[in-house]
Amino acid sequence: MTVLISPAELDTAMSSGMSSGGIVVIDTRNPAAYAEGHIPGAVNLHDIFTYLATSTPEGMAELRSKFADAFGALGLSGSETAVLYEGSMNSGFGQSCRGFFLLQYLGYKHAKILHGGLAAWTAAGMPISTEAATPTPATFPMTDAGKDLILTKDDVLAALDDKSIVLLDVRDVDEWVGESSSPYGPDFCPRKGRLPGARWIEWYRMMKPTAAGPMLKSKNEILAECATVGVTPASKVYIYCFKGARASNSYVALAEAGITNTAIYFGSWNEWSRDPSLPIEEGLPFGTAELAVAAE
Repeated sequence: MTVLISPAELDTAMSSGMSSGGIVVIDTRNPAAYAEGHIPGAVNLHDIFTYLATSTPEGMAELRSKFADAFGALGLSGSETAVLYEGSMNSGFGQSCRGFFLLQYLGYKHAKILHGGLAAWTAAGMPISTEAATPTPATFPMTDAGKDLILTKDDVLAALDDKSIVLLDVRDVDEWVGESSSPYGPDFCPRKGRLPGARWIEWYRMMKPTAAGPMLKSKNEILAECATVGVTPASKVYIYCFKGARASNSYVALAEAGITNTAIYFGSWNEWSRDPSLPIEEGLPFGTAELAVAAE
């Protein structure tokens, strides 16, 4: 079943209360953008995007506690359906998908993503509000159901020599070729490069332009993109980016295409690059010998 919901479907769901179970629409953009205009009744949680996770036991415990509290404060008790959105599918680096992934990791069963984000909502002629919502807090029902969805750096280190696992880098091209360490500037992290042996599909390739803004590609289109690096529905895939947002966008795209044996290294390059004991691959991801052969 798709986790994507269209503006028209969301409008209907908001009117019906998502079949009486209730609905909580979550705007993941920054507070200033939220204040300028948002989906009527939406609550705001930008920490979904900004929080930097580490995969130590203490870091994972803090991640779970922080977002169980945050989602509970928005009114998620277990019966409600959470619908997350960002500006558009490519303007927020996948932050709505990151929120969806966090809910899955915490074991929350009812969550959707507004396909196309606020851009698609406004393109459909839907209303915008500047009135801030006041949620009724609830006790968030955290479980361990999704605990295997997030990888630690030790999990990734062990996977470097496991040929049955595909390490999938979905960062921007300047990060992949080692010219930049992050989306926040070339020297934000201490090292530039890649996980050894990683394959690369830039996350933008999972989307295509439409009149309502970028949308995820169809199942067959995503499968075609994945096939270029040897990823199929039978593959076991570990996805990483800088901090788990673009990886979450790709995680959703792969799931929509039927590639479901996946997990995300949530600490991603932000964590890996800061530990000098962890191996990296530097320089260009292709050698001069390969270039010479290609030029012949």
